[in-house]
Amino acid sequence: MYQDLVIMAVFILIYSSVAGAVEKTWISGAIIFTAFGLLIGPVGLDLISFKADREAIKVLAELTLALVLFTDAAGADLGVLKKFERLPVRLLLVGLPLTILLGFGVGVVLFQGLSVFEVALLATMLAPTDAALGKAVVTNETVPNAVRQGLNVESGLNDGICVPILFVFLALATGQAGEESPWRLAMMLVVEEIGIGLAVGLLITGLAVGMLKAAWRRNWLTETWIQISIVALALACFATAQLIGGSGFIAAFCGGLLFGALAKEHREEFLVPAEGIGDTMALITWVIFGAAVVSKAIGHFSWMVVLYAVLSLTFIRMLPVFFSLTGLRTNAEGKLFVGWFGPRGLASIVFIVIVVNANLPNDGVLAMTVVCTVILSIILHGISAKPWAEGFGVRSRNTQGSDD
Repeated sequence: MYQDLVIMAVFILIYSSVAGAVEKTWISGAIIFTAFGLLIGPVGLDLISFKADREAIKVLAELTLALVLFTDAAGADLGVLKKFERLPVRLLLVGLPLTILLGFGVGVVLFQGLSVFEVALLATMLAPTDAALGKAVVTNETVPNAVRQGLNVESGLNDGICVPILFVFLALATGQAGEESPWRLAMMLVVEEIGIGLAVGLLITGLAVGMLKAAWRRNWLTETWIQISIVALALACFATAQLIGGSGFIAAFCGGLLFGALAKEHREEFLVPAEGIGDTMALITWVIFGAAVVSKAIGHFSWMVVLYAVLSLTFIRMLPVFFSLTGLRTNAEGKLFVGWFGPRGLASIVFIVIVVNANLPNDGVLAMTVVCTVILSIILHGISAKPWAEGFGVRSRNTQGSDD
């Protein structure tokens, strides 16, 4: 245990001292974290002694994702969203369903050994995008506001929306639906997951903001405890919704949006420390992903898996996005830009851990496909984020009406 602690602590210390320099390059933190996990894991030097079980990885990934969703949503510019709401609405209501449908169609052709519902699970797991991995784009102010905020909202909401869809297909794949109609089951899960998640996120955050504002006015908040409050709030929203049958991810994101709207004047003081904690949790999650998840799935590697991973990042994602943005004033490069920057990450990891825990017949192939897609994503999107974002931003400023 102490050896594991030394390795992780030293790595975090070293990375924290060079993080600013790394962010100026094309290399993303996720690339370094995953590569380090592979290096110290069973596939590499086999230096770590712990055997992270599926439940431990799942809990860590879920909590990290919930915190990232909350802080990203809280930092969103709602004024810009009101002005450019058509872009994220199109991405979520048109682009997301088409992405799942196209991913299913391609999967049926390529993976003939999988059942129909297993293919549907794969398409759903790889549909949501990662808010953290897209940070290099959504925080780059050279990119038009409409695109930045649209991608931010999409990545925040699409994983929560995919949760009930995932559980419908999982129930059907494992035979848990019984005699229940698939459409009736789907409607019940969607209403429960989204409805409860929304209610919990808004209720808990509303009460918490009132309490924190009162404490601020009375000067009761200390520099130490102000760093913990948002982390506790995000996890309270997530855990409460999960406990009573809702989507914790929807609760975390909706709670974050409400917090950002109600606590504008003190938003930065609360969010900056929470974002640092979220980044640290993400670092650990990616290291464990490289050390444990990748090593377990690698035996199912095939070129068919690689082909689907490449298509998932390109054709399966970009075509539906391009189609969904038809009619908006976004130019062709803008549509391709939005389509390309749909990185896969934490949400897909959380989903595959949930699916693997269900012990499906072909869970190894599903896991390897998700692993391959995520690894390709963190490399390709990490390399292309900075140069394309800056170039697209410059060209957009020179083209009237390209950002709405």
